[in-house]
Amino acid sequence: MSGSRQAWTSKRLGPRSATARAQGDAKPHAKAQRQSRKRLRPPRVLSYVDAVARHGSIRKAAEALNVASSALNRQILDLEADLGVALFERLPRGVRLTAAGEVFLAYARHAISELKAVESQIEQLRGLIRGEVNVAAVESVAAELLPAAICHFQATHPNVRFNVRIGAPGELVATLVADQADAILTHDALPKKEVHILAQARQALCALVVPDHPLASREELRLRDCLAYPLALADPSLAGRALIERALAQASFDLDPRLVSNSVETMKAFARMNRGVCFQFRKPGKSLIAPGDMIAIPVMELPFLQAKLVLATRRGRVLSIAAAAFVDLLMSVLA
Repeated sequence: MSGSRQAWTSKRLGPRSATARAQGDAKPHAKAQRQSRKRLRPPRVLSYVDAVARHGSIRKAAEALNVASSALNRQILDLEADLGVALFERLPRGVRLTAAGEVFLAYARHAISELKAVESQIEQLRGLIRGEVNVAAVESVAAELLPAAICHFQATHPNVRFNVRIGAPGELVATLVADQADAILTHDALPKKEVHILAQARQALCALVVPDHPLASREELRLRDCLAYPLALADPSLAGRALIERALAQASFDLDPRLVSNSVETMKAFARMNRGVCFQFRKPGKSLIAPGDMIAIPVMELPFLQAKLVLATRRGRVLSIAAAAFVDLLMSVLA
């Protein structure tokens, strides 16, 4: 093999080839190559359209992308000129997608998602699993189930980063459909045709009380048992409130909460401080909640016994290697 041929082969095979390993500077070369490797980026105009639609403002989108608003606006105008149709309706305080804009945005987000999947697959061919996983979830899994799953996954895939968004069920479905999350964990039935349910697990709605509460010795409760104590209830945006309303529709009494909130942590703090009762989805059965300052007791009315935790992705979406591997882990956890 000639010198020029050997040099070309070494360059093509990279630092892991036998030729490169035989060279004295192989390790520095490999390190430099890893440091210089950059992530694949989608065409700027696709990112610009996505950002403007997300922020509802060219100025805010430009700030988020760290580019000049005039340059971003020019890219959008050039794209609209090429398409022969306006993608955004210019308003006094921002912009709004036109019908054509909705169509192009769906294409842009799909293309960005596909590029991430391709990058992840190429990384896997290099013997790496790296990338980013976006998960959106209800607050009931934020303290234990989801962090535990992430820690377990990163023990074998330390190069994978996670973005976690906590929200109400309705918000989570919208986030999933907009491809802002690879997967969601929620309590809702998810009737939308775009949503693909991968796994379900039974969860109980439990009453949470402090360890020395009069109800703490009980193995199970009914809503009526909680009437004598200060109550904290979820607001209508959370799935637990809908189940409570279904149970009350069949009961001969009503609840008079002293606190209504969309934050589980706020309701738990209220119950601790007032020796009251709040409610949260948990695994079936009585349990002690870390760090040991509250006890979860299942509430036995029928609607609560039918509650489920659902893992879902957007139907038809191709997940990155990292996201698909993490979803597989969550499926085994729920199973």
